[in-house]
Amino acid sequence: MTVDTTPTSVSGINIKSSQNRLLIKNGKIVNDDGMEDLDVYIEDGIIKQVGRNLIIPGGTRTIDATGKLVMPGGIDPHTHFELEMMGAKSADDFYKGTRAAVAGGTTCVIDFVLPQKGQSLLEAYANWREKADGKVCCDYGLHVGVTWWSPQVRKEMQQLTTEQYGINSFKMFMAYKDAWMLDDYDLYCAIETCAELRALPQVHAENGNIIARNTEKLLAKGVTGPEGHQLSRDEEVEAEAVNRACVIANQASSPLYIVHMMSRSAVRALQQARARQRHVLLGETLAASVGTDGSHYGNSCFRHAAAHVLSPPLRPDPATPQALCEALADDDLQLIGSDNCTFHEKDKELGKNNFCKIPNGVNGVEDRMAILWQKAVNTGIMDPCRFVAVTSTNAAKIFNMYPQKGRVAVNSDADLVVWDPKLERTISAATHKQAVNFNIFEGQHVVGSPQYVIVNGRVCLDDGELRVVEGFGKFIKTAVDSPAVFGSAPAPAAAPAQLDVSHVSNGSPSPDLGNMTKSVESLSVSGCSTPTGRKMREPGARNLQTSTFSISKEIEGLDTKTSVRVRNPPGGKSSGLW
Repeated sequence: MTVDTTPTSVSGINIKSSQNRLLIKNGKIVNDDGMEDLDVYIEDGIIKQVGRNLIIPGGTRTIDATGKLVMPGGIDPHTHFELEMMGAKSADDFYKGTRAAVAGGTTCVIDFVLPQKGQSLLEAYANWREKADGKVCCDYGLHVGVTWWSPQVRKEMQQLTTEQYGINSFKMFMAYKDAWMLDDYDLYCAIETCAELRALPQVHAENGNIIARNTEKLLAKGVTGPEGHQLSRDEEVEAEAVNRACVIANQASSPLYIVHMMSRSAVRALQQARARQRHVLLGETLAASVGTDGSHYGNSCFRHAAAHVLSPPLRPDPATPQALCEALADDDLQLIGSDNCTFHEKDKELGKNNFCKIPNGVNGVEDRMAILWQKAVNTGIMDPCRFVAVTSTNAAKIFNMYPQKGRVAVNSDADLVVWDPKLERTISAATHKQAVNFNIFEGQHVVGSPQYVIVNGRVCLDDGELRVVEGFGKFIKTAVDSPAVFGSAPAPAAAPAQLDVSHVSNGSPSPDLGNMTKSVESLSVSGCSTPTGRKMREPGARNLQTSTFSISKEIEGLDTKTSVRVRNPPGGKSSGLW
């Protein structure tokens, strides 16, 4: 069981005393483009050497990673810490939320600044920075919401993309009518502005007008419990908005990122749009959507059912979680976030007699990586390289943090996870680090979890013991014009050829090289879009797939593949030269 130490401020601890030099030996490095048996030497928060037979200074701490995987720390692209919504404030603040993130192997989060209607975006940004800077246990970035539209908003978006503020992504809502929702005209203007600024527009894709009318009808019929939440916004309502958002982005000549895609219908809508549009279209799903389903909304216990309420909702179709795992493996979806937005039971009870007043949000920042490993890697749907891509590297590339983050390589940040693929545990609210006493993954047995987590060179999960430092993390400014989204050169007239990129242990691959994604011209590829082309099964389990991937062989260093064929960036073709 992980034991948390008493939180200590940066000013109250000598964090360099024994933490500035670290050697990780005998592990297997896993990047998005290959796996290799190499050691890693860290000094002053940076990866200084990667290789074998390294020459290192005396007094260096050594971690023996025999039988373990050494991966880039997770990057959660979607959290909501200390968010005020629907009359409540989310329970996980920036300390508790990032503490839980680190416990689960995530070393960087990207939270959302969400202004109220009429509020200055710059003012809201300053509020979020003030809330986060002194509390975060790991590095963090910010997206900024565009919840209303005016010439002032347009001007402030431009200001936020400067180096002073470091914002390269803006989120718009097609739902939450009378709160954060934009109509199509304002959405078009906001996306068009993002394209002009070379920033990435993000969209919460649900038809807010349909949801509002369905809610009125359900309440009139006496449907007031949590089951009404899912009934008011079924898959069609999500898929329609995904299609509409993609059409608007195409009209605005802009790339687009769809957050928290929760259904097979939504994924199909994104696939169809990607086949007809030339700009990058990116899709994110959640730990919640691959780890559980919407059957919980029918639970007779209000506390249980309400604890699963989020938007878009979990889907009642029990095949949805596997379908979304396969979409991640096949690159129909590019990232997995948590949308972590927890609320105490008393806050959920605000909607006791009216489901539309239940604050929306669930946990996930702590269990995101273990849940995906269990559901996708142990079942043979994806291999460890693709796991690294969707939990870390793709986010680093898309939000222009790569290769500072998202890669185990020389000169990258020492944000690392030593992952034990055989470590077994049972997820429970009794042992998790989050601020609430409910966990939507309660009782699930997972095989594979972090043994050590290194944040900026400091061992913050030390053989299962959590040793985070409040305020140790820093704000990461993200520059616009991400090569993974906008490309680095005009597109050639002919279809781009495949590039052969060998694994480089000195950490200097081009940041605009995508992760084994299929092109928009050819959406039907094999079931595993990872460099090894192999899948993975749970240790000891019979392989029911057509794969020959074996974790034991990979750990022993057999048949390791160190090069990869790269086609297009995450999300399909852009105007770049890939």
